[in-house]
Amino acid sequence: MILFNDRVLFLNRNEYLCFMRTRLIFGILVLFGASGLKAQNPTWADDVACILYSHCSSCHNPNGSAPFSLMTYADAVNNANYMKIKVESREMPPWPVDNAYRKFAHDRSLSDAERATIIQWVNSGKPQGNPANAPAPPVYGSNLQIPAPDLKLQMPTYTLPAITEDLYRCFVLPTGLSAQKFITDIEIIPGNHGIVHHAQVFYDTTGVCQTLDNADPGYGYTSAGGVGTPAAVLLGTWVPGSSPIFVPNGMGKRLPASAKIVIQIHYPEYAGGRTDSTKVHFLFTGNTVRNISDAAVLNHITSIDNGPLFIPKNTVKTFYESYTVPINATLLSVGPHGHLICRSMKAWGVTLLGDTIPIINIPEWDFHWQGSYDFQKPLRIPFGTKLYGEATYDNTAANPHNPSDPPEDVRAGEATTDEMMLFYFSFLPYQNGDENIVIDTAGHKPHHLNCVSDDRSSVNAPELPPVFTLMPNPASSGFRIQANQTGDYTIELMDPLGRILFEGGNTDYIDTEALDAGIYMVRIQQNGLVSVLKLQKE
Repeated sequence: MILFNDRVLFLNRNEYLCFMRTRLIFGILVLFGASGLKAQNPTWADDVACILYSHCSSCHNPNGSAPFSLMTYADAVNNANYMKIKVESREMPPWPVDNAYRKFAHDRSLSDAERATIIQWVNSGKPQGNPANAPAPPVYGSNLQIPAPDLKLQMPTYTLPAITEDLYRCFVLPTGLSAQKFITDIEIIPGNHGIVHHAQVFYDTTGVCQTLDNADPGYGYTSAGGVGTPAAVLLGTWVPGSSPIFVPNGMGKRLPASAKIVIQIHYPEYAGGRTDSTKVHFLFTGNTVRNISDAAVLNHITSIDNGPLFIPKNTVKTFYESYTVPINATLLSVGPHGHLICRSMKAWGVTLLGDTIPIINIPEWDFHWQGSYDFQKPLRIPFGTKLYGEATYDNTAANPHNPSDPPEDVRAGEATTDEMMLFYFSFLPYQNGDENIVIDTAGHKPHHLNCVSDDRSSVNAPELPPVFTLMPNPASSGFRIQANQTGDYTIELMDPLGRILFEGGNTDYIDTEALDAGIYMVRIQQNGLVSVLKLQKE
């Protein structure tokens, strides 16, 4: 019998010896810990700056859409507690999809290790560390990724009226096209990053949007949820941190000659009196390509199984939708859409053989952070597959997003206070090999200047071999780029401060004779996939 931590333990001889060995080992560990061999707390310079510059500062900068900046150590310290709360709750960076259910391209989320680093940094007193170790901060400007678009459209300057709630404003822009085109690249450029919360680009051939615009006394017209007609076709979405839209080679999105572009912009309630002039750039192809279709084949009008979409006040209700795929299809992206009392959205498919195809799961729906999600590689959806959609709506006072207090009955409709249950899909008829096209298998957003020196960036490492390889590396007089898949690509060679020393496309050889010895970054972009590789110059 021994006394341990005020508890009496009854042990036999073997148990006693085991107990004493355990106490000895524990004592040694404590001794070493007290001697300074414990894990070092993260610092701003060595750990946190890289994470914020890679995942947060694109919005949290003096001209960004976020309410405060995260560009300096002082910025991070001043907002540390708020940042910790948002990181712990996984609200920031905004990436509401369940990565365990389906991984998507261009993932903006933090890894578990990055999240733990920020939380530990705040809890340990927010140490700065050696400022010289911090990476150079990013520089934000008008660095367009489609340098020579075929069509540029820009809103006339719009001054927002005084508003007390979020505003969803639609703007109709004529294309001037005399013939049908196929879009390969779309870049949406907010005119004022400080007030553009998100933007969606549609085309409309019905004339409804123009009629709504004509009926509104101001420039554009107000419409939340949609642009005023279900016939409008969604082309692309911009949210803070998103990249331009690049469709795979040999594919394109049809833009009819008679169509007008409609940009719907979400402005937050604090934007009153400020101005915006958002732009959208298109790149077309002159080749014959496979047409990508966009449609909400799962919707609350034609495919709902337990409709109508009606949520009585003070109730929580789940709705189901289904649709049988009539062809062998290739699925490129999915965009769920609901409004304020929607709490979760999920979609999947079941083949004729009984196999389940996970598509998307958003367990905590947030109307303010909706978007379209590209698959890492296109999904093959066999003929006869049944697509299913599920969404839960909470029309009670317990829902903090409920626009009515007390709750009111909610029906399907275009207004924010109405509801919708839509799953938009970008798809086309399947061709052999579509499922092998690589959109982005990185699993984690490339870090600013490759600034993470430990293994945090490899928490969600790619499963496939690298798409690009630099040879030789280290290099002396020059290097070549070996591509492991076909297709055009662009290259940027950058110094450690992010300054571009060379840019081009499909270049076989880059001369580095004149460069000083050191570490450089090579940024390669192909079909929306961005690879950042480290090059050592001898």
